[in-house]
Amino acid sequence: MNKKKQLAKNTIIIFLGKVCTQLISFFLLPLYTAYLATSDYGLVDLIQTYVTLLVPIITLELEMSIFRYLIDSRGSEKDTKKLISNNFYVLLISLSIFSILYIIVTCFVTIPFRWLILADIIVCVLSGNFLQIARGFGKTVDFSISCILTGITTIFSNIFLICFVGLRAEGMIISMALANFICSLYLFIRLKLASKIDFKLVDHKLLKEMYKYSIPLIPNGVSWWIVNVSDRSIISIVLGASANGLYAISNKFPTIISSLTGVFNLSWSESAALHINSKDRDEFFSDIFNTIMKLFIAMGVGMIACMPFVFPILINAKYNGAYNYIPYLVLGSVFNVAICLYSQVYLAKKLSKQVASTAVMGAIINILINIIFIKRIGLYAAAISTAISYFVMMLYRHIDLKKYVNIKLEKGLVLKSIIIFTFSIILYYQRNLYLDIFNLLVVCIYAYISNKEFLKSSYKTVMGKLKR
Repeated sequence: MNKKKQLAKNTIIIFLGKVCTQLISFFLLPLYTAYLATSDYGLVDLIQTYVTLLVPIITLELEMSIFRYLIDSRGSEKDTKKLISNNFYVLLISLSIFSILYIIVTCFVTIPFRWLILADIIVCVLSGNFLQIARGFGKTVDFSISCILTGITTIFSNIFLICFVGLRAEGMIISMALANFICSLYLFIRLKLASKIDFKLVDHKLLKEMYKYSIPLIPNGVSWWIVNVSDRSIISIVLGASANGLYAISNKFPTIISSLTGVFNLSWSESAALHINSKDRDEFFSDIFNTIMKLFIAMGVGMIACMPFVFPILINAKYNGAYNYIPYLVLGSVFNVAICLYSQVYLAKKLSKQVASTAVMGAIINILINIIFIKRIGLYAAAISTAISYFVMMLYRHIDLKKYVNIKLEKGLVLKSIIIFTFSIILYYQRNLYLDIFNLLVVCIYAYISNKEFLKSSYKTVMGKLKR
């Protein structure tokens, strides 16, 4: 199959599944903002932030290693079984050690919902690992189905526990844990993982090789956590849980872009790994990069232009302050698209150390800006620090990656992007209905013109398939 068609097919399949989980929190915003106080929402957001931090530390990013090595072992049942066995061996040991340490620490440190958080961490580790195994097997349909099950579970458990049982923050944590458990159970059965586990096949030499790939990704994972959500910790300490609740809501809209980036990134990582040594690699990678960036730039400015109309409908009035920080976070999420595209090229070449070093740099910048300015300009410091740190990481990776792969930017792309974002953000803050309508109209025209070739190509492909 043509490289682009294979990439498009995988992206569509993964999108159909991941949209159910990655975008679910967006569609539940009216429920959260109506039933939860800003402090409750801020607390849950902070808890999930720390869960996100702990998962890559517990697993030593083994899930990324198992995915990469399973791609290379496709077609060999023996190698696949060996990889799965080693993966589970380490997973059981890691979770056992963490659970014991967690129980000991929480005997001396008071943590709200301690047992629920432990359960949430464990099932997050398992679901994350099994999802990467599914991808490594090339089972994108099973990957998507598991995500759909996660999304359905999240919706109904949240509605039941928050609206009818009245558990509020506790209900959100239970819903997250239950959804990840269902995901893990489905994949464990569907992928027949039990039949692929044989601890006699544990090979310490293989484990050493896998960890050589994954361990450099730990600072990358932690640094991404710092860049993405260290803001929450600083906000909670300096400004309080209610301020964190506002910031968490403002982040929900840019999360749509990040979620869609993640969806594409899942299929892109596989294509990048499969074609990293192709003769037309540079041309293929440049074409994909420019196409995706134009789409997400249009999506970013489109989101900014739509906010004046969408925000009042979805968000309860007590969260109105969140409106002010969205443009900076959207801008950061667009920079993040480029970062993720570059990241997968590094990983395809197994240059995980380079990924980690640039992520650490971004994390340091993010923390410094937060610490210096958060008392002076409040939540704006968190939003602006995220955008700046992402921009620096994007610029550095673009320059550094040329040593390995020559990705060329389309002429005029940078200048056009600067102009449209500046225009849209200025009008966003005017809070004038006529200017908002004008902003939306201009952005729609820009989105069509910049993506005209892609839209025409997609239309012809879809119509051709329908005719057949």
